[in-house]
Parts: sequence; structure tokens; C-alpha cells
Amino acid sequence: MTQLFFSEALLPGGWSRDVRISVADRRIAAVERGASPDSGDERHAIGLPGLANVHSHGFQRGMAGLTELRASSADNFWTWRELMYRFVGRMTPDDVEAITAQAYVDMLEAGFTRVGEFHYIHHDPSGAPYDNIGELAERVVAAARASGIGLTLLPVFYAHFSFGGEPPSDGQRRFINGVDRFADVMDASRRAINGHQDGVVGIAPHSLRAATPDELAAILPLAGGGPIHIHIAEQTKEVDDCMAWSGRRPVQWLLEHMPLDRHWCLIHATHMTDDEARALVATGAVAGLCPVTEANLGDGIFNATPFFATAGRFGIGTDSNVLIGVADELRQLEYAQRLTRRARNVLASPETLSTGRALFDGALAGGAQALGVTGGLAEGQSADIVSLDTGNLALAGRSGDALLDSFIFASRRSPVDCVWTSGRKVVTSGRHHQADAIAAAFRRRLEGLLAA
Repeated sequence: MTQLFFSEALLPGGWSRDVRISVADRRIAAVERGASPDSGDERHAIGLPGLANVHSHGFQRGMAGLTELRASSADNFWTWRELMYRFVGRMTPDDVEAITAQAYVDMLEAGFTRVGEFHYIHHDPSGAPYDNIGELAERVVAAARASGIGLTLLPVFYAHFSFGGEPPSDGQRRFINGVDRFADVMDASRRAINGHQDGVVGIAPHSLRAATPDELAAILPLAGGGPIHIHIAEQTKEVDDCMAWSGRRPVQWLLEHMPLDRHWCLIHATHMTDDEARALVATGAVAGLCPVTEANLGDGIFNATPFFATAGRFGIGTDSNVLIGVADELRQLEYAQRLTRRARNVLASPETLSTGRALFDGALAGGAQALGVTGGLAEGQSADIVSLDTGNLALAGRSGDALLDSFIFASRRSPVDCVWTSGRKVVTSGRHHQADAIAAAFRRRLEGLLAA
């Protein structure tokens, strides 16, 4: 049994001082408040539950910083997507594994302890299935194992270019499956994740653009009670195209035609009306927000006011992995609202006056739900724990919620010190234990890709 002693820790009931957390068999065996440190305790200053990263395309970590050149007067998400297609068209399985592993190391060093991998590269560069249709799913799982991050694997169903069953483009050839072959992908993904620490498999119809209503109905049973994630209403063009196809906005169409419930996570949901936002809250589904990527791609700003006002559940994700950070995502979420509303502390509430605490608590609860797990520093939970270093000047003299406010809004350098996933310590002094080896493989594979 491992015993961790924290001078202060954020427990489900709030902040407590002098907390001993006992860890056995990957889970929290006991939590003692007001304890005295024992000689065998590993002592730390601040303890937090690890957060879930609800939405990642691990392979896109290799593109970070490479698309910040204006290609035309109409540079936007859709031109970025064409660049992404060209990048992914050259990747080998070794490339996917090495780049994804680096993304996961970055996440762990930032304080994420579980990732939802929205996994849509299934085939070889020609678009033909590998002899093992689960080849690339196995590479994602290998990256998770090498890094130690908890994994919710979300194989993506992708069949069409746009609404109404339009044939896919050549750039999408590595993603494409029919319903029957996708069932084989799901079976292979479950085999791949078998034995990974607390591994979860869900399903991800890519978007209403990429799957017809009949295909959606056919694949949803393959989720088997696991999470269901879908890109929705990310771009205004998507909203316009959906209206032209169906006479309904994307979120409105989902609400009317799909059995949305707490298993669903709507990724982005950027362009919702107030009525759509309130209706989505009523389903119990989670909004999967990726504020840094949404800003990078020029998507727009999430309609947070009606959603948060009615206790909407949200998680945060790093999506394109252009910049990976817990504080970065939460800060961008709040700052975008401040700019839109021309007000401060928009996402705090009468019940939770600290903006940092409101954001952290919301991302903790919604993120765990979206990835099919439960979270928090409580007996029986997976031992996914983050410690903060009070030697970081941003945390000087702080306690309680002020720690979260300063972590999210005032830290130039991340104060994340140590990280445990399923009771295994993988980060010490802000540095992943396998950082050098994983970075060397990432550098080698990326240099080869960029030289091609």
C-alpha cells in the first residue's frame, strides 16, 4: 500500500487539511482527514483529483505550429482540414504511436490523467484495411500504456464527405468504413484495450456530415452501454449545410432524432441557440468543449450562459493538441466569455464564487461522465491524483480555492508537480518518467515525416 500525505487536498466535500490517501490495487483504499504524517508517508503540499481530457486526436500533436501560415484570403477551418488530410496521408503506424505517446506525456505533465481518444485513422495510406483491422487502435493503446494515461478509446465511424451521404473525398480515405466493417473495428478495439488499466471503449459517429441517419441508428448499439461522442455544430458552415439538408440546426436535429442521454458527449456544440442549450442540459448529456482548439481554428465561442445557468455538464478536451494544458483550456473558456459578455468571472456562480473552482469542479464531474468513469479523491475511486508545487510563485500564500484561481489564471509555469494514474506515479517534479525516451521517438518520427 502507498500512503500519500497532503497538507491540503480537494476532496468531494471541499478542501481539507492534513489528508492521508492510501492507495492499493490501483484505487484509493482510504482517505483520512486531519491526520498526522507517518514516517512512511510520501509528503506533498496540495492534492487534486486528476482531470479527464474528453477529446483528443493524438496524431495531430505532430502538426502543432505547422498551420499558422495564411494560405489564402479565406483561411479557415476547412483549409486547415485539407492540410491535416495531407499530413495524415503520410503517417505510418509507427508514426501514429510515437506522436500519440508524446501527446499523452504532455497531457500527464499538464494534470490530465485520462484521455478520450477520438480515433478515426483506421486504414493504410491507400485507404485499404490493414491485415489486422485493429492495427492503429493497438498503436493508440500502446501509446497509452507507454505513458500510463487512462484511456477511453472512441473508434470513429466515418463514411461520407458531407450531409446526405455525399461520397467521401480522397483525403478521407484512411477513415472510411461501412457499418459492417466498422463493427469489426469495434471488436478489434475492444481486444486491443483488454487489460489496459481501467480501459473503456465507447463509440464516436464522427458528425452528422459523416454518417447518415440510417447509419447512426445501425451503429449506436455497438456502443454497448459505453460513451457516445459526436462532433456537432462546430462551424457556422456546418450549421448552414445541416439546415439545407434537413431544415434543422445540428443540435436541434440530434435532440429530435437521437436518444440523447448521459452517455452522450457533444463535442464543441459551439453554435447552439439558447433553446438548444437548455434542451441539451435536460438530456443529461455533456458538452465537450475544446476552447484552445476552437480559438485556433476560428470556430467561434460556446454559448455558455444558458447552458451553465441551467447546470449544464461540460468537459474539456485538447482536440488538435496544438497546445496541451489544463489551465490553458479552462482559462480560454472563461476569457472567451468575458470578451463576449464584457464582464468578469462569468462562469462562477452564486454557489461557487471562485471562477477557478467552478471551472475545475465542472470539468471534473462532466469529464468523468463523458469518458465512462467516476472521479474524485474518495474511497473506491481510481487513484488518479495530481499534486501542485507551492514553490511555484503563483501559489505563494494561497490556500483553498485561491490555489485553483492562481493555477488557472496566474501561472506562467505550470505548478503540476507529481501525477499518479491508477495508483502508478508517472510524473515527478513536473517531468514524466519516460519523457526522454518518448520525446526521442517523437522527434525521430516527426523529422522523418516532415522531410518526406
